[in-house]
Amino acid sequence: MATARQLAELISIGPAMLRDFDMLGIHSVAQLSKQEPRKMYERLNRKTGQRQDPCVLDTFCAAVAQARNPRLPANQCQWWYWSRKRKSTAHKEREATTRDARGPRVSQRDRQSPAEG
Repeated sequence: MATARQLAELISIGPAMLRDFDMLGIHSVAQLSKQEPRKMYERLNRKTGQRQDPCVLDTFCAAVAQARNPRLPANQCQWWYWSRKRKSTAHKEREATTRDARGPRVSQRDRQSPAEG
């Protein structure tokens, strides 16, 4: 019979993260699997009274993914996989926001007034 995985066995999880989990009331992999990383990050920010480094969010993502899928590919167990993913998503969102703020693209021909046509 397989023994239940321990939080300390998860890749990317060290003593500091274990303290953070404890502060959040998370004491098992089963509990962790039911969490949402962004909400964990926001709760930790409130509990500590300071904004944590975004890499903490990335580590929460790695830990929750492992808790939900014991066969998660090795690269996805690393916090930096989630860091790259977060940064890529943020970059795409910034591009979309910038594009939306500029409005629709207008061709040079469409910019001419009827009198110029």
